[in-house]
Amino acid sequence: MSKVKITETIFRDAHQSLIATRMKTEEMLPIAEKLDRVGFHALEVWGGATFDACLRFLNEDPWERLRKIRKVIKNTKLQMLLRGQNLLGYKHYPDDVVEEFVKKSIYNGIDIIRIFDALNDVRNLVTAVNATKKAGGHAQTAISFTISPVHDIDYYVKKAKEMEEIGADSICIKDMSGILLPYAAEELIKKIKEEVDLPIELHSHFTSGIANLTYLKAIEAGVDIIDTAISPFALGTSQPATEPMVASLKDTPYDTGLDLNLLNEIAEYFRPIRDKYLKEGLLNPKVLGVNAKTLIYQVPGGMLSNLVSQLEQQGSLDKFEKVLEEVPKVREDLGYPPLVTPMSQMVGTQAVFNVILGERYKMVPSEIKNYVKGLYGRPTIPISDEIKKKIIGDTEVYEGRPADLLQPQLEQLKNEIKEYIEQEEDVLTYALFPQIAIKFFQYRQTSKYKIDNTLLDIEEKTYPI
Repeated sequence: MSKVKITETIFRDAHQSLIATRMKTEEMLPIAEKLDRVGFHALEVWGGATFDACLRFLNEDPWERLRKIRKVIKNTKLQMLLRGQNLLGYKHYPDDVVEEFVKKSIYNGIDIIRIFDALNDVRNLVTAVNATKKAGGHAQTAISFTISPVHDIDYYVKKAKEMEEIGADSICIKDMSGILLPYAAEELIKKIKEEVDLPIELHSHFTSGIANLTYLKAIEAGVDIIDTAISPFALGTSQPATEPMVASLKDTPYDTGLDLNLLNEIAEYFRPIRDKYLKEGLLNPKVLGVNAKTLIYQVPGGMLSNLVSQLEQQGSLDKFEKVLEEVPKVREDLGYPPLVTPMSQMVGTQAVFNVILGERYKMVPSEIKNYVKGLYGRPTIPISDEIKKKIIGDTEVYEGRPADLLQPQLEQLKNEIKEYIEQEEDVLTYALFPQIAIKFFQYRQTSKYKIDNTLLDIEEKTYPI
């Protein structure tokens, strides 16, 4: 038994889950020094959808956000989420882009990179793991947790061992849908700890209302680290709340040693920010409740809202239940992929098409075709010949590592945007989101951007609060 460590998600997954990743850097910096004093194992501050949202919605440079946070947070490790060979985008990138992105992430302030693959195809993690270690970072690989007839304890133990073999420094069980049940978590953690000699972290969401219980059983089973969110941005589709978890473990063998009073001061800072987003409509009260449907359909909270949005656009919201019933059928057809980005969006869209058109696989998005062709990686189990025929006809399926088909790209990308480059990182921004990046680079050349950043730099001198 030992003290449980906590990774705080307030600067990344908490607001990604509740307010579509819209928290601004100027809202983060005034409280950053206090967060640094708490003694968290790590602060998750970057990656996931934050990169895209900074550029697309906030007119912020994500690299500059990271540098500003690192400048204030001097003692706590900074963590990011990376989608393996997909980086922070939705397709595979060549190895040279992956290696450079990881190197620049660590150079700009990241200590721990959590690396996952939507298919749990370990081949898609190797380049990012090697690059992280080469740059002096901590490579944490993540298992995307899901439930299906083929995802049993042995499957997950095997994945953990594969991750240890490729050089992972720690392993995270990433329960993106909040469907890992308490006693299943206890058994899973115990078995992995027996087979793998690495720290184990558990990441879950409160979507189905069980994550607190799951965390407690995982702690009793020996999990080393858990992910939580400061209470104003906790629960619902976010993580369990930090303060109640710290209080629950106080004066036990698992005591985190964190100061509840300091955590409360931090929560008081975020409460009005939460209220502002609630008033503006970005924080939808629906995402704060318990949705037990996730336990039946295993659909993550973000995917639920995405399905509603797609059906509203089609004027077919009355077909929501039918689409929910179709999702597990599509997933089975496609070899039981975990429902995590980008597979959750792909499976959801296919389910919508199947229901609205009244014929299964009458229309198939190009992403699904590429997945069936093997261009995302290996499905959990082989896709049947019947489904393959429906989706890709007689096209041959590629069995190798998808990125082996990609040519180096960095030099070409540099040439394409040489007129806009102000920092080396701009090439990587462009590699991930070309159209959005160009718009941002053009905006960055305007006086408004320069004034906004000057004001932010002036405000920074007043920290900490």
